[in-house]
Amino acid sequence: MARHGGGRGWYGKLVGAALGVTVLATGASLWTAQAGAVGGSSPKASAPARPGGEVKPVAVSIVHASDKGARGVNITIDDGPDPVWTPQVLDVLREYGVKATFCMVGTQAQAHPGLVKEVVAQGHRLCDHSVAHDTTMDKQSQAYQSQQILDAERMITKASGGVRPMYYRAPGGAFTPYSRTLAASRGMRPLGWNVDTKDFEQPGADAIVATVQRELANGPTLLFHDAGGDRSQTVEALRRVLPWLKEQGYSFGFPVR
Repeated sequence: MARHGGGRGWYGKLVGAALGVTVLATGASLWTAQAGAVGGSSPKASAPARPGGEVKPVAVSIVHASDKGARGVNITIDDGPDPVWTPQVLDVLREYGVKATFCMVGTQAQAHPGLVKEVVAQGHRLCDHSVAHDTTMDKQSQAYQSQQILDAERMITKASGGVRPMYYRAPGGAFTPYSRTLAASRGMRPLGWNVDTKDFEQPGADAIVATVQRELANGPTLLFHDAGGDRSQTVEALRRVLPWLKEQGYSFGFPVR
């Protein structure tokens, strides 16, 4: 999610208890990363391996590129899951045969595990977006960053039924060398964006679509939101942007791992 106001983020009041959750301990049961490629993992293909599987480190650099190459785009959806808006976003993605990466806040995943499982079942990928959506993460201690990243990883993995997030996106882009290294050591590639649609400002569907069309030349990773407020404009914008991208000859992929 793009950095915008609110200090520790709009989840702050909801996650007081979550901040006391014990950090995932070394030696705890681990799960392998979500399986599947673009276009299509079935729920069976996305099923987790048995506990104890090795977590493979990935690159620490912030990824923007698409695994579909020069004419690929990555749809990324932040801040959910939300019981009102996530199902509507999923409906639009399914209508146009598009797979996306859902960057989930730990407390939201914990509160709505059925939605997390549905996201996985439809072949989308999961991304760790921290516990509390604190956009000042880059100014916090390493212990705090660890708690936010690792507790969210645990919450999302548990809510999904064992499918681990494949990426880590810092709230507001507030990465640090430490947070990138920690996430990468857990098999979560740091994930950036190229086109911030500013849909969280609710500028209207026309403005969201225009931003995508104007800024797509900046790169392939597009940022939308399915929580944090009324996302009806996002749903409408996606309904227009996805077929437009197809008409322009783009393919839908996932961020490079």
